[in-house]
Amino acid sequence: MVFTDKIVWITGASSGIGEQLAYAFSKAGAFVILSARSKSELERVQRGCTFPEKTHIALLDIADYSQVEEVGKQLLAQYGFVDILVNNAGISQRSLVKDTVFAVDKKLIEVDLLGTIAVTKTVFNVMLQRGQGSIVTVTSVVGKIGTPMRSSYSAAKHGLHGFFDSLRAEVPNNKPHIMLVCPGFVKTKVSVNALTGDGSRQGTMDTATGKGLSPEYVAHKILQGIRRQKEEIYIAGAKEKLGIYLKRFFPTLFSRLIRRMKVT
Repeated sequence: MVFTDKIVWITGASSGIGEQLAYAFSKAGAFVILSARSKSELERVQRGCTFPEKTHIALLDIADYSQVEEVGKQLLAQYGFVDILVNNAGISQRSLVKDTVFAVDKKLIEVDLLGTIAVTKTVFNVMLQRGQGSIVTVTSVVGKIGTPMRSSYSAAKHGLHGFFDSLRAEVPNNKPHIMLVCPGFVKTKVSVNALTGDGSRQGTMDTATGKGLSPEYVAHKILQGIRRQKEEIYIAGAKEKLGIYLKRFFPTLFSRLIRRMKVT
């Protein structure tokens, strides 16, 4: 796929993987719609794009479903369609089940799962009618396996796999193209902003996250996956990838090992 003049909508575009995707798509000549909650951060990203004049800021909190619907309608009214939707917005978790209040579980599901579904539904029917486009959803390695400290985050990411696998099965000839992206540890603020058991931000960088892959590399691999029309890609270190295959083929061994693995 050539990205020149494609209309690309990225949620969670104010930092991390989303920010680097904005730069990568802009460098490739796309028209990029940037969504997140912070106007000032989106304006910073916009200034950093290769072609800032070909960017559009659409403020969005994906947990506000009425706002999602309204923003989606506005974008379709203005542009007619979206060629590529990248569902990247979300929040993570750093708490044991026994220490986590239900309100935190609920928020993680509302944002990471339902918010992503809500955004997707604003553009999917138009993509289906046109018989083209790509819906790219950034999930996680924990969308394939469960680890300590991630219970409801993992539940939300597993839910995304179920939803988008089902959506793909309903799409004739894979048009629009549906791709799931499973990153492992990536050096972003995801752990800093992660919710703890009482709903407060963790506020610190995990050791594993701090040593993770660069978001620039992850963005490059995502664009490569779209070009190749991949259905699911894993962008992770050897240990995270090993966990996926152990879970699939040796689940009992995986269960023993995951209890001892460092996940922060």
